[in-house]
Amino acid sequence: MPAPFRLYNTLSREVEDFTPAEAGKVKLYFCGMTVYDHCHVGHARAMVTSDMVARYLAHRGWDVVFVRNYTDVDDKIIRRAAEGGEAPLALAERYIASTQEDFRALGLITPTHEPRVSTSMGAIVQMITALVERGHAYESEGSVWFDVATFPEYGKLSGQRVEDMRQPDEAVPGKRSPVDFALWKAAKPGEPAWDSPWGPGRPGWHIECSAMALDTLGVEVDIHGGGLDLVFPHHENEIAQSEAAHGCAPYARYWMHNGLLTMASGQKMGKSLGNVFGIKEALKAFPAEALRIYYLQVHYRSPLPWNVEALPDALGLVARLYEAKDNAEQMEGDEPLAVVTRELGADAARVVELASSFRERFYAAMDDDFNTAKALGFAFELARAVNRFSNHKKAKKRGGPVARLALDAFAVLAEALGLLGQSGDAFVEEVKDKRLPALGLTREGVEEKLAARVAARAAKEWERADALRAELEEAGIQVMDRPDRVDWRIRLDVREDA
Repeated sequence: MPAPFRLYNTLSREVEDFTPAEAGKVKLYFCGMTVYDHCHVGHARAMVTSDMVARYLAHRGWDVVFVRNYTDVDDKIIRRAAEGGEAPLALAERYIASTQEDFRALGLITPTHEPRVSTSMGAIVQMITALVERGHAYESEGSVWFDVATFPEYGKLSGQRVEDMRQPDEAVPGKRSPVDFALWKAAKPGEPAWDSPWGPGRPGWHIECSAMALDTLGVEVDIHGGGLDLVFPHHENEIAQSEAAHGCAPYARYWMHNGLLTMASGQKMGKSLGNVFGIKEALKAFPAEALRIYYLQVHYRSPLPWNVEALPDALGLVARLYEAKDNAEQMEGDEPLAVVTRELGADAARVVELASSFRERFYAAMDDDFNTAKALGFAFELARAVNRFSNHKKAKKRGGPVARLALDAFAVLAEALGLLGQSGDAFVEEVKDKRLPALGLTREGVEEKLAARVAARAAKEWERADALRAELEEAGIQVMDRPDRVDWRIRLDVREDA
């Protein structure tokens, strides 16, 4: 049987034991991208959160069915296409390709299903038809509206009360109540349209996800997620129309929402606010794992501040983990673990203690509402211990039995969280490729100065050699003299609490 876990349910506002609709299976639906522009790092937080949940649950033995949609029919897409003189679906297709490129670069797993609105019209029309037949929706002038008054539980997710909702300044013709929302929009000149029982038109935003969830997962979803900004009105409206159409509850057994990326002003990051930092821009300058660990170092429900040091700090954290993995991989020896631990002292014993208990502590944190912050704390604690132990004069030749325990723990990070997925050498080279331009340096320039330093040392010009090393260090290059060669890497500052 898969391992049990608990999660915070936005609907109940409590952390609850997870009980699936079907034993051993988890049906996940996470709202994906509305594809009218390139993705930014705020979007990436929601995508990494859903990726983390799907990865971890599969790691723990659950049969995971993971759905993440593309909204390719939407008001924003139509407006953007009109501005550029492009067909809306062609624009959406372009940005879907861009989004998929970003997701691959981030190392996200591929969902089981990735439905699109444009290919889900049959399911959408069928659901709207059911709502009309059950008396929860009405047609007016070619549009169809959900009648909020027919669903007494409206507001149960967000806590909103219908009577307190802000009323629009202008009434919409044919709309019975200002709080009713569109299920189908009558066609307008120049906009894409599909045939329906109410005439040509296109779906409203909220019905799209309800229909795609029904089409891929059935009437009941186990966990429905997305950013905190989707609670109202999007997810509130999903609940109303899905439960009204099916005549049963719940639509989703658990609702989980990640906190938003916030700027220094306290605003969320958003395209409409003009304060975005693109995924492509971030991944041009930093490895994907730096972005991933930036999100995972805090609990998914917490707001996450963004500033210019966010990714450099996160990169330093990843570097510490890779340093520990690399140090452990270099340790050799096959003596009994008890002998090595006893003879190599307290530092070896500390690694054994932390590594032996790692899985239990890591799983306990993750099974308690996916507490990645706490789980990663155990990984950083182990990394510090491994790096300290690696300084022992006998660790490299005899520390293998101790190191293998640590490497087993690091393997959990790779499978469960998508971290430490490459070799240490590959990580160092990726950092060089992405960080050298930010430092105003090139590989050729660094190599030339290193060669000049080697020549100066050979000529016993010690002052010149020291000056060249100091110049490189000042520029952010860490020089490491080995017995048979000179290595170098980008110097990364790591927080002391990591």
